Amino acid sequence: MDKLRIRGGQALQGEVAIAGAKNAALPELCAALLTADTVTLSNVPQLQDVGTMLKLIRHMGVVATRQDNGELVLNAADLHTKEAPYELVKTMRASVLALGPLLARFGHAKVSLPGGCAIGSRPVDQHIKGLQAMGAVIDVEQGYMVARLKPGLTRLQGARIATDMVTVTGTENLLMAACLAHGDTVLENAAQEPEIPDLAELLIAMGARISGHGSSRIHIQGVDALHGAHHQVVSDRIEAGTFLCAVAATGGDVVLRHARGDHLEAVIDKLRDAGAQIDAMDGGLRVRASSPAHSHLKAQSFRTTEYPGFPTDMQAQFMVLNAVAKGSAKVTETIFENRFMHVNELLRLGAHISIDGKVAMVEGVPRLSGATVMATDLRASASLVIAGLVASGETVVDRIYHLDRGYDRMEDKLRALGADIERIR
Repeated sequence: MDKLRIRGGQALQGEVAIAGAKNAALPELCAALLTADTVTLSNVPQLQDVGTMLKLIRHMGVVATRQDNGELVLNAADLHTKEAPYELVKTMRASVLALGPLLARFGHAKVSLPGGCAIGSRPVDQHIKGLQAMGAVIDVEQGYMVARLKPGLTRLQGARIATDMVTVTGTENLLMAACLAHGDTVLENAAQEPEIPDLAELLIAMGARISGHGSSRIHIQGVDALHGAHHQVVSDRIEAGTFLCAVAATGGDVVLRHARGDHLEAVIDKLRDAGAQIDAMDGGLRVRASSPAHSHLKAQSFRTTEYPGFPTDMQAQFMVLNAVAKGSAKVTETIFENRFMHVNELLRLGAHISIDGKVAMVEGVPRLSGATVMATDLRASASLVIAGLVASGETVVDRIYHLDRGYDRMEDKLRALGADIERIR
C-alpha cells in the first residue's frame, strides 16, 4: 500500500485549484441512470470513489467516456442489469444512490448494502422508509436491498416524506426517485448541504420540476421522463476547508481557486476566531497565517452538526490546528460515533488530547514530532497529513488509500505550495 513521507516545517505559499466535489459527483453519476439520453458532467474529480462509481454504473451497462477536456459523457440507454453487486460497492457507501434512480425508471432494482469508512453506522432505513412511502416494496435479502413496485403500480407515487433524521444520501436518493414519480412529493427534514442543490440543478436541467432545494423542505412535481443535460460539478468545500486548515496550521499565504466561502462559513468563522486571515476574492479565497501556529493561533471549541453548522468532515482537520494552537478547546462530535480514531495517531505525534464519549479535549502544544502513523478513514487521513506538515522531523502516513478516495492528487498540490512531501509506492 502507498504511503506519504512528509518532512514538516514548511510554510505554504502559492495557489491551488480546488477540485469538483466528490459528494456532488457521486449522486450526479447516478442521476444519469434516470434517462436514456446523454448526460455530460464537467469538473468531475479523479478520485478512487469516482472510479468505483464509474465501474459500478458501467457494470450495469452505462457508456461512460472521459473526454480530452476532462468532461464525463454518460449514456444509460441500454442497461443490461439493474443490480449493484457487493464486489463493486463494498468500499463505498454512496453505492446506495443507485437504488432510487433504478427503481424510479425501471420499477425494480437490487443494490448491495453499502460499505465505506469505518466511522460508525450509516443506516439506510431512511432510504427504505421513503421509497416505501412512494409505493416500493423493499426486502433485505443476503446483504442486498431488493426493490420493486407494489402490485398494480407502474411507477412510484408522490408522497409526503418526513425522515426521522437528516440524511444527505437519503435526501439525494429520494430526490432523484421523486423526479419520475406520479404526482407531487414533499421531502421534509431534508439535508441542506450544498451538494444537494447542485444535484437538484442537474435534475432541473434534465427536465425535473423541483423547488425548495437548499432548504429543509423540497417539493418535487413528478414528470414522465427526463432528458439529457450538461452540468458542472460544484467545487469541493471539504477539500477547500482542508487546505484552509493546512495553511492556518503551517503558516503561509495561499490562494484557493474555485473555493466557495459561502459553503464554508462555519469553518471560516472558527478559523478567523483562531487568528487566521481569510479573504474572499474573485474566483476563490485567500488564506494567510504566521508560523509557528502556537505563537499566534488560539484553540477553538466547536460542535459538529448538519449543514450549515460545522461539518463532521472537517472535525479531524480542525483538531490538528487546535493541537498546535494556544490554549485548550472542546470538540464535540454529534454525527458519527467512531470519528475520533485519528486521535490515537495524533498522540503518537505528541498531541495532548483526551476523549470522553463524544467529546475530545485538546490542549495545544508548541510543536508536534514526526512519527509513523496509520490512516483509519478519509478525513482522518487528511488530518494526519496536516499534522505531518506541522511536525518537526519526518512523518510517514500509512494506508493512504483512504486519502485517495476523496482528495485529487493531494500530495502534488501540497508540493506545489512548497511542502516537502512524497508518495512512497
